[in-house]
Amino acid sequence: MQSFKSRAKARRYAMQALYSWAISKDDIHTVEAFYLADRNPRNFEVQYFHKILHEVASDYTNIDANIGAHVDRPVADISSIELTILRVAAYEFMHSFEIPFRVIISEAIELAKTFGAVDSHKFVNRTLDNLARTLRPNEISGDPVLCGNNTTQESAIS
Repeated sequence: MQSFKSRAKARRYAMQALYSWAISKDDIHTVEAFYLADRNPRNFEVQYFHKILHEVASDYTNIDANIGAHVDRPVADISSIELTILRVAAYEFMHSFEIPFRVIISEAIELAKTFGAVDSHKFVNRTLDNLARTLRPNEISGDPVLCGNNTTQESAIS
């Protein structure tokens, strides 16, 4: 089993690759090949890297719509690095229910502190806090029975 750090590295590398993809407009497979060739696959979860990279790239318009509902400016006006960090975290909120929302937010804040502008971590934190309230309301309320996706919530309430 891979460690927590290897998943954090996979997330970090996926964010960097998605940023590169967004800036360069290269094919996602080309970007992936570059990043995999440049990193030791024993040091991170390659499958998680691949999953984030490809699923965010294929669903970014839906992810951006979720982000856009929680920011005070058009998504197009968010810096590329902040937007990429938000996309990865929003994707994890929507699809990686095994990862607690607080971990997702914490990892995104660290990425923003490392790669973003001076105070970008504050914007990322605020946006993800609001987004988590929409995408993970039952987890935030602390109800362990109703954690996860909306289908679980609806069936548990019925």
